[in-house]
Amino acid sequence: MENERVRQEAEAAIQEGKAKREQSFGLRYVRFSDDYRELPRGTVLFEEALIPGYPQIGRIVVLRSGLAEQFHGSFWAEEKVNGFNVRIAKVGDRILAFSRGGFICPFTTDRVGDLLDLTVFEEAPDLVVCAEVAGPENPYHEGSPPFIPADVQLFTFDLMRHGSARFLNQEEKMKLIDRYRLPATTIFGQYNRQNIDELESIGLRLDREGKEGIVFKEVGSQKRAKYVVGQSNIQDINDAAINLMDVHSSFFMDRILRLALFLDEHELEPSRAIKEQLGGAFLDQLSSALEQYRGTHHVSHRFKCRFRSYENASYFIESLQRIRKQGVQTLQRRLEQEGEFWVLEFERVSTRMVGLLGHSLGGGVTYD
Repeated sequence: MENERVRQEAEAAIQEGKAKREQSFGLRYVRFSDDYRELPRGTVLFEEALIPGYPQIGRIVVLRSGLAEQFHGSFWAEEKVNGFNVRIAKVGDRILAFSRGGFICPFTTDRVGDLLDLTVFEEAPDLVVCAEVAGPENPYHEGSPPFIPADVQLFTFDLMRHGSARFLNQEEKMKLIDRYRLPATTIFGQYNRQNIDELESIGLRLDREGKEGIVFKEVGSQKRAKYVVGQSNIQDINDAAINLMDVHSSFFMDRILRLALFLDEHELEPSRAIKEQLGGAFLDQLSSALEQYRGTHHVSHRFKCRFRSYENASYFIESLQRIRKQGVQTLQRRLEQEGEFWVLEFERVSTRMVGLLGHSLGGGVTYD
C-alpha cells in the first residue's frame, strides 16, 4: 500500500472515530480500533512501518455441512491452539508484539526472544509473524492447553509482510517456518470435502486430548474458517464461570449449543460424565467463588507470569490497572526476582460478583 495514501486514510479514520493516536514504549503510532476500508481492526501505523491487523475468522459449528458450504476446493487443516493472538514485527530497530486490538503487548514484547529465534527479523525485516501465545503462565487467559506444563510457548500460524493485509501462501509460509525454525501449530495436511471422515477422526482425537480445534485455510485464497471440538466448550465455561456476572449469557449458551452439535454430529451420547463435567464447570467455579468471598471478600483469578525486565513488568501491571475494565479490578500481589526472571503475580477481581455475593449472603432481596 502507498504510504501517503495510508496516512491520508489514517487521518480520515481518526476523524471518523475508527482510529486513535497512541503512545507506548516511547513510540507514537496510529491504532485502528475498527475495520476501515481495506485495513482490518488492529492495524498499526508507525512513521516507518504499517503492521496489518489480523482479520476476524468465521466459525463453522458442524464440520461436515460447514466444510461443504464454505469450501469448494482444497484446503489446509491446522491445529487451533487456545491462547492469545499476537503479531510480532520489527519496527525500526525494535521487535514488538501487538495484541489483536493493535496495542503493543508488554508481556510478549518482553519475552519475544525466549519464544522464537529473532534471526528471522534480521534476514526478513518486513515479515510479520502471526502467532498464538499459550500456557499456564500467560497474563490474559484463565485457561491453558494441557500439553504446556509451565510458562508459555508460541505457535506461528500465519505470516504477513509490512504494508499488506494479505497472508503469505501456505507453501511459502511453511518454507519460512522451516528456514527460521519458527515454532508453529501442527499442520495436519491438505484436504478437500471428500476427506471429511479423516477430518472427523482428527477432531475426535483432538477432543480426547483436550485440544481446542482446527483452522481450515482454502488453497489459493485468503479464506479461513475455525472449528472447535466438544471438550473445548466445557473448558471455556469452566474458565469463565467464576466471572459469571462479567460474561454475557450468550458466551455460555453458544458453547452449550456447540457442545450439543458436536455430540450430535459424531453420534455421541451426552454421557453421564459429560453432563457432570458441564454441570461441574458451572457449580465448581461458583462454589469456589463463594469460598473465596467468605475467606477474603474477593472473587478473583490469580495470574502468574515471568518477565525479563522489571520495567516491562511494572508497565504491564500499570497498563492493566489503567484500563479499568468495568466490573474488573486488577491488584498486584507480588513482583520479585527469581533467577533470571522477574515474577509478577496479580489478581483480576470480579467486583460485580463480589457485590452480588455480598448482597445475597447478607440477606438482600432480588426481583426475578
